Amino acid sequence: MVHSFDWILLKSRHIVKDRWISIRSDTCQMPNGAIVDPYYVLEYPTWVNVVDLTKNQEIVLVNQYRYGTKKTGLELPDGSMEAEDISPLEAAKRELLEESGYTSNNFLETAILSPNSASHNNLIHCFLATDVEHIADVKLDVTEQIDVILLPLQKLIQDIDNGILLQTIHISSLFFALKKLGKVQFS
Repeated sequence: MVHSFDWILLKSRHIVKDRWISIRSDTCQMPNGAIVDPYYVLEYPTWVNVVDLTKNQEIVLVNQYRYGTKKTGLELPDGSMEAEDISPLEAAKRELLEESGYTSNNFLETAILSPNSASHNNLIHCFLATDVEHIADVKLDVTEQIDVILLPLQKLIQDIDNGILLQTIHISSLFFALKKLGKVQFS
């Protein structure tokens, strides 16, 4: 038997709310009657990322600095849904084109994940794009400085244990893409 342990929201207020992040402080009651106050929730828009492969089985990655970890590293093209995006798929196509100049007619959603279900309210839509082609120059946001890197997929898989990708959500997305490509076997 599966139990429901839903909490009841008693009170909520925003501590920070701007274009980058919204932090909410909630007062909640657990099923056993205990009150949790405060419980912080990070409100973000829907996120998307793309595992993108060329016809030559090269993955298109972006090399960029991330202030949170104070590191420059390889990542999948990713971003947030914006007001003009009609769907996560459209957001993924836009982010891939803006960050790398690549696009494809072959997109497949591979997973919908939570970045952190304990404190984040948003979901991440993960996509696999195959037969991607370079069609444009990058179109970066003011906070982005990106080098586009083509890496053989097999090299990425071989170097995954060495921390070639640091972002956990990107590792998860890569796993689901490899599964769809038949490169992950379960017995």
